[in-house]
Amino acid sequence: MLVLILSLFVLLAMGIPIAYALGLSSLAYFVVEQPDLMQILPQRLFSGMNNYALISLPLFILMGLVMNESGITGRLIRFSSLFVGKLRGGTGLVNVFASMIFGGISGSSASDTASIGSVLIPQMKSKGYPGRFAAGITVASSTMGMIIPPSVPIVLYAIVAQESVGRLFLGGVIPGLLIGFLQLFICLYISVRNRYPKEDIDTSFGNVVREIRGSILVVLMPVLVVGAVVFGIATATESAGLGVLYAVLIGFLVIRALTLKGLLNCFRSAIITSAKIMMIIAMSTMYIWILALERVPQAIAAWVTSMNLGPVSVMLLVNVIILAIGTFIDVSPAILLMTPVLLPAAVEAGVSPITFGVILISALAVGACTPPVGNCLNVCASVSGLRIGTIFRGALPFLLANFAVLLLITLFPRLVLWIPSVLMP
Repeated sequence: MLVLILSLFVLLAMGIPIAYALGLSSLAYFVVEQPDLMQILPQRLFSGMNNYALISLPLFILMGLVMNESGITGRLIRFSSLFVGKLRGGTGLVNVFASMIFGGISGSSASDTASIGSVLIPQMKSKGYPGRFAAGITVASSTMGMIIPPSVPIVLYAIVAQESVGRLFLGGVIPGLLIGFLQLFICLYISVRNRYPKEDIDTSFGNVVREIRGSILVVLMPVLVVGAVVFGIATATESAGLGVLYAVLIGFLVIRALTLKGLLNCFRSAIITSAKIMMIIAMSTMYIWILALERVPQAIAAWVTSMNLGPVSVMLLVNVIILAIGTFIDVSPAILLMTPVLLPAAVEAGVSPITFGVILISALAVGACTPPVGNCLNVCASVSGLRIGTIFRGALPFLLANFAVLLLITLFPRLVLWIPSVLMP
């Protein structure tokens, strides 16, 4: 185990990509400890990817890319302006509100950062907002894309934990919305204190009707995709396929901004992104199999049980571990590595796998905005031209909302379980 763990940290410190670091550390373990088992490595790699449920991952990724390519960002920004645009700091509030909607469409925080940020960060700078504030609020609000359904990380956790995708989708609704509303409040407070500008928004009846009519089919997309899973109309994989079809039809026939070339680019990007995730899944499956072979999850569960901690205390400890690991490991590999190790201990302490999953994703969402690895920080840096440290300082006040909600759902897991218990008893 010492060889397995130390080699992984050394490889990561050297800047080796996580998939190769997992594979090489696993290989080092077999060379040192189990050379006779090396012949089954190809089988373990293949079995990690040979899962029907994994088909939903590239489909959800493609769905978000198609909607992004269709040029929905401008429509969502105008739609969001109807609700919060006239308040002090209206453009900042629109940034958060649009991220709440866009996160439910793309299922990706990085896509949210790139799409919303490329439009609103230059606008906010031109209207007198500090660049650090504009970039920080963009990064922090994008975290809702991982929590508000449909979410790619939630689908990945559901596959690893063998839990209901529908129940996990529903479990993320209240935490995601709470983060959004708290970030709106923080933005409004900062805007009033610093006298940020108000916006002149046309709220006449005709304009409101026109904007709602132009955006309603886009806004309803996450409701239809999640609803198909929740009410048993389709499996998660089928729902993802229907979502792709819906996105293509919206892009070609309604918004009319999607082109055949753009669609082909979406397919190429989805293939590349999915291939990266599948590589990580294959290598992490082998790594996790070694951990199971050494009975690491059982040992951790027994250790936690021996401390006689309650569910809340266990999850507070788990939160600290996740937040620490999330600073230097990206979301997908962190889910794949931590779920098999920490979930048995949480379940042994009486924590629901649904609650654990939502807490895991919520904590890793903070890591996506935290140096040095933070994927959303790197995306925002390329969009805004600011340094990662500057963006992180701008995001910190808004990340307080994430920490507050993470603490709330840890202390009051009913916030996660209430909607799933009502709609999917």
